Amino acid sequence: MPSLDETIETLRAALKLSPDNLPLRMLLGENLLASGRLEEAEREFTVALALAPSDLKLAVSLAQACFGNGKYSQALVIIEDVIRKSDVPPKAFLLYARLLLNEGKLASAQENYNQAKGLDPSLRDATLEERLGLKGDSGQSSLKENREQRPMGATASGEMREIEREKDSAYGSDNYLASEFDDLVETADTGFADVGGMDAVKEQIRMKIIYPLKHPETFKAYGKKMGGGILLYGPPGCGKTYLARATAGEIEARFIPIGLHQVLDMWIGSSEKNLHEIFEIARKQKPSVLFFDEVDALAASRADMKQTYHRHTINQFLNELDGVNTSNEGVLILAATNAPWHLDSAFRRPGRFDRIIFVPPPDSAARASILRIILKGKPQENIDFEFLAKKTEKFSGADLKALVEDCIEKKIEEAMSKGSEPKPITTKDLEKSARGVKPSTAEWFSSARNYALYSNESGLYDEIAKYLKL
Repeated sequence: MPSLDETIETLRAALKLSPDNLPLRMLLGENLLASGRLEEAEREFTVALALAPSDLKLAVSLAQACFGNGKYSQALVIIEDVIRKSDVPPKAFLLYARLLLNEGKLASAQENYNQAKGLDPSLRDATLEERLGLKGDSGQSSLKENREQRPMGATASGEMREIEREKDSAYGSDNYLASEFDDLVETADTGFADVGGMDAVKEQIRMKIIYPLKHPETFKAYGKKMGGGILLYGPPGCGKTYLARATAGEIEARFIPIGLHQVLDMWIGSSEKNLHEIFEIARKQKPSVLFFDEVDALAASRADMKQTYHRHTINQFLNELDGVNTSNEGVLILAATNAPWHLDSAFRRPGRFDRIIFVPPPDSAARASILRIILKGKPQENIDFEFLAKKTEKFSGADLKALVEDCIEKKIEEAMSKGSEPKPITTKDLEKSARGVKPSTAEWFSSARNYALYSNESGLYDEIAKYLKL
């Protein structure tokens, strides 16, 4: 039996031969919808609806694709037009109930859900009934105690996409010297529009990095040079590396990610040499974004170090940041750490990592966007991402990925034990997995809380205190 992806490709090939074949296009749209390829499904249904404007089932399918993409207003317009007609498909009332629930219109949502279930009992959704406050099959409604019904938040400003790294050695400088670090240089193909949430963080990066590049005359008038460093800190798995890569993509700069193993060496003097060579590569590829992950291991407090050669490595790092022997203008240095309290204070001086930015766990809108991306291309059915976002407070991006993986494993296990085809992932499946996954950020905030309360004389951890409402 062909897989869903194979079926989709077969249908696409058939449509090339017969582009006006409405049943084929509708079937392709339905398969794309089932596989979670919602944007593609939306395009196919739009084309199909142009061929058959009066087809109500087709209009409902388009509205479902819009709903899955977070385009609630568009889905609402389509559905409200459908339900004014005669012979309304039962699924239209079900989707209308979901849309009304998103707007906090509980009574109307209950009414439309009951109408959908009355026309087609197979549409019953236990999870939706629970959210609507409906008691089983009786249709009697009651509001759950202590449960607020509010309009769901809007989706994040831009949906996060999976990153495909592109290696490119065709550098712009004719004087470039071959190096063992050559293959570290990447061409970033993602920008801020692909990063959900983090608006405050992105604005700080714009001021420090992007605006000086795009408006150099304004900054030069005040004697400001383009360059310098930004330190991103926060719980693990919250997108610090992704944000750094998006920064490079935003300014169309080379992205050079550096891990500990690229710098540290057992031979005395080799670590310093590696650092210098890495910075030289970045200087020859201007504009470039040099990104150091887990920088606290490279820039730890010298007072805590017993080995002299480790201190030499830190001193070399500081010299490279200062551009003692050469200019760092056009080199944008980003670093990430989960433990800013271990960083040597010398790195926080002006001209080095003089802007320190807290990257918190994704907010509700960003969590919904992350879940959409993780589930893209996977079989799914009417997933309410905003509802799941509310159920995953303080989850990091990594936690959300673990949640989905847990859900998929359970669906596969269920299919294997019953000897049946895998069933689509539902909101209820994901909600059940969410109960078993604990946010990994809790332990980090436990440590960070102590620093925010008792070691914050400089105000470095004010953002943590604000986030924790201390």
